[in-house]
Amino acid sequence: MTEEMTKFSGDLSKMWKLQERQPLHHLTWDWWWWLLMLDDEDGNPSGKQLMVLWSTKDNPKVMVSGTEWTPKGRPGFDQHGGISLDGMVCAWWFDGKRMYEPYIKKQCRMIVVDDTHPSWPQESSHSGHGGGAVVPLTDEDMSMGLKSNLSEFWLNLHTNEFSADASVPRKMEFTIRPWNEAMSTARHATATYAMDMGYDILRLHGSRVSGKMDDETINGTAYFQKVCVQAPSVPWYWGMLHLSDGSYIDWFLPHLSLTITSRDNQPWKMRDLGHMSLSEGGLFHDATLGKSTAFNNVRVEKYASNASEGSHGANPGANLPGFKVEMWTTEARIILDVEAVDRAHWAFEQPTVGGIVSNFTYNEYPLKVVDLSITTNGDTRTLDDFEWIRGNAEHSWGILH
Repeated sequence: MTEEMTKFSGDLSKMWKLQERQPLHHLTWDWWWWLLMLDDEDGNPSGKQLMVLWSTKDNPKVMVSGTEWTPKGRPGFDQHGGISLDGMVCAWWFDGKRMYEPYIKKQCRMIVVDDTHPSWPQESSHSGHGGGAVVPLTDEDMSMGLKSNLSEFWLNLHTNEFSADASVPRKMEFTIRPWNEAMSTARHATATYAMDMGYDILRLHGSRVSGKMDDETINGTAYFQKVCVQAPSVPWYWGMLHLSDGSYIDWFLPHLSLTITSRDNQPWKMRDLGHMSLSEGGLFHDATLGKSTAFNNVRVEKYASNASEGSHGANPGANLPGFKVEMWTTEARIILDVEAVDRAHWAFEQPTVGGIVSNFTYNEYPLKVVDLSITTNGDTRTLDDFEWIRGNAEHSWGILH
C-alpha cells in the first residue's frame, strides 16, 4: 500500500501563470478545473459530485449554454506577475440522485496571484513553490487557492441558482489535501503543433477532500487540472476512476467521427456510428503494487444504457450512455464497463469567418461501475476487491474553431 503525504509535490510553479505560450486570438482557452466526488449517505455508487472551473477565453464572443459571454480583452499583468482577467466561474452539482446545472454560471473579473506577489496576505519561507490563488471579484467568496507550504487547497463557492430547492446547498467550503505520491504529485503534459497551436496541462490525479455544504460536514476525493488549449476543440472520450485502495485509472481518446458536424446538444444522432482515434492514452496508478502503468492501446465503445435523463435534463427520456473501455500493455490489461447515472453538459457556440457559427457540446457523466477487471502479473482484481469506486466520464461532439 502507498503512504499518505503531508503536502503536494512535483512542479507546481506554473499553477498560477497564463500566456506561457504566445496567445492565439479565437483559440487560446485557459481554465482551472476541479472534480469532487463526495460521500453519499444513501450509498449511491457514484457518490455526490461537484465540478467547478474558473476560465477565460481569447475570443470577443462565445455563447455558453445560452448565455452570451464577451470576454473583454486578454489577461493583463502587473509588474509583479499578478493577473487580471475577464472570465467565468461555472459549476454543476450532482446530489447522488439528480443533476443541478448550472449550479453556477457567473461572468466576472478575476485576479490571479502567486504567493510571491506583494498582495499575498502572509509572508512565508515556503513562498515561490506553487502557492497562490484565483479570486473572482464577486460579492460572495468563490476563490480557490493553495497554501504556501503546499499542504492544502481551499475551494469556496456560493450560489442562489436553485433558491427554491431547499435541498441544494447555498454555500460550499472545502479543504483539499494530498492523498498519496502517485495521485498528489503534479504531472505535466504538453504538445506543440503548427502555427503555435498546442496545449499544456498540469494535473493532480487525486487528493482527499473534507468540508461543509451549508451546515453538513462531508468528505471525499478530488481530481484537478489546469489547462491551456490553443487549438480547435475536436470530439473526445475521457474518463477517470478513484478506487478505495488509493489507485487511479483514466483513459483519453480524441477522435474524428461524423458527430463532428453536430450543431446541437441532442444525444444519439443517426451519425453517431463510430469513430477514428487520433491518439490513445490511459494510466493506472496501482496502489497495491506501488507502480504506475501508461497505456498506448485503448478502445472505447459507447452504448445506450437502460438509464435515461430525468425531467430536469436537457433531453428528458434520452438514454444515458455506457462506456466499455479496454486498455492493455504486454504486462497489464484493464477492462471496465461504466454507466452514466446523470448528465451535465455545456453547449458552446462561437462565431467564425463569414458569419458561420461553430458548435461544440461537452458532456460530463457521474458514473457507476458495472464491471471491472484489472490483470497485472497474471493476477486479476475485480469489483469485489474494492470497497468503492467513483468516477466521471466525458464525451464531446461538434467542433469549436
